[in-house]
Amino acid sequence: MARNLRWLTIATILVLVVINYIDRSAIAYAVGPLSSEFHLNSDEYGWVSSAFSLGYMVFALASGPLVDRYGPRRILIAGVIVWSVASAVTPLSGGLAGLLLIRIVLGIGEAPGFPAATRTASRWLRRSERGFALALIGGVAVSGSLLIGGPVITRLIDATGWRGMFWVLAGAGVLWSIAAVWLLYNTPKDNPRVSAEEIAHIEADQREDEVAGSGAAVDWRGLLANRNLWIVGTGYFAWGFMFWGFLFWLPQYLEKSYKLNLDQVGSFSTIPWAAGMAGALVGGIAVDRVYRRRHRVRSRFVLIGVALLLSGASLIPVLAAPSLTTAMISVSCGVGFGFITGGIWWVASIDAAPSQPATAAGFADACFALSGIIAPSVMGYIVQSTGTFNSGLVVMCVLAVAAAVLMLLFTREPAERRTAAAVLAPAVPRRLTTTD
Repeated sequence: MARNLRWLTIATILVLVVINYIDRSAIAYAVGPLSSEFHLNSDEYGWVSSAFSLGYMVFALASGPLVDRYGPRRILIAGVIVWSVASAVTPLSGGLAGLLLIRIVLGIGEAPGFPAATRTASRWLRRSERGFALALIGGVAVSGSLLIGGPVITRLIDATGWRGMFWVLAGAGVLWSIAAVWLLYNTPKDNPRVSAEEIAHIEADQREDEVAGSGAAVDWRGLLANRNLWIVGTGYFAWGFMFWGFLFWLPQYLEKSYKLNLDQVGSFSTIPWAAGMAGALVGGIAVDRVYRRRHRVRSRFVLIGVALLLSGASLIPVLAAPSLTTAMISVSCGVGFGFITGGIWWVASIDAAPSQPATAAGFADACFALSGIIAPSVMGYIVQSTGTFNSGLVVMCVLAVAAAVLMLLFTREPAERRTAAAVLAPAVPRRLTTTD
């Protein structure tokens, strides 16, 4: 059989992420009728928005060990069913308390997505293939969902009403779960349709502990003592602050700072996410090419560091000369360079803890979710206190640059990789001298 079923597995995960991001953002497009139906004010809607990130952050930490112990297949299917039920009952929540609970449950259901995607990639792909695949999953699918999510959701609302929109999205999750029963397996060896040739091709570029289908109990001591993993989490938080800050505040920034109307805001707001798609593709291609050339884990961190440095520096021009043109170029470059890291966080998580990649990815994802709780509130406080967005942009810039310094100067090659590199290094013939 052709060596391509691993990419069908990756495509299955990619579709999941698209549904995931459209589903989690759907409430923003139904805020008008939903607030009217359940008598919510702006502050209460803000609590509802944050409730998702709270459930997501807590269960991102919990779901990683579950995925490593039982495999991504069962955990993902269970998670999708949970979030589909949460979406389906959103129109029936009855008020603020019900909405808060449902959004927390939605976050719990969606939390296993990236830890499971990370373990799936570590078991189904060669090391030299993971960067591109995880860039598609963690970068292109995310930014692409933000590009198409608005038109998809608004058309669903026009066709089915705001309640029907939630029910259609819930149905999409159920359909994915049914398809995953046939398409998604924990390892290539679990899938009876995968050829021996493809399995051999995959395992030729894997560590021994990456071939296993399920893991033992989580080594929390080893994880919490892993300096590289802490730096990954810190860096992902820094990039997350910029991501969530622009996700929630970019439309208002454009409207208030440059007096744009709603149509103009909608048009200009898509440009940074288009740049994000391009950046994610560049990052996925670059991380694999650099690794094939150097075979060093630290190359992942260096690429993240350079991308974060460029991302933070890109925001400086808009602070110096805040015209609309400068703002769109700066913000788009900031988001585009930031999204270069979109898939590399997950590759770096695998490299940090190869035997328990989902747990490592869950830790990183929890840091990202934490920024999703903090960034919107901090940006709102800054805007309310100062009347401008400039200080918020400064915070984004400083965090990105600080994280870049950590990535570039304080990460290190894992000990087993340094040993392997020394063993594999070709011997250099000793130069003859006159005394020989």
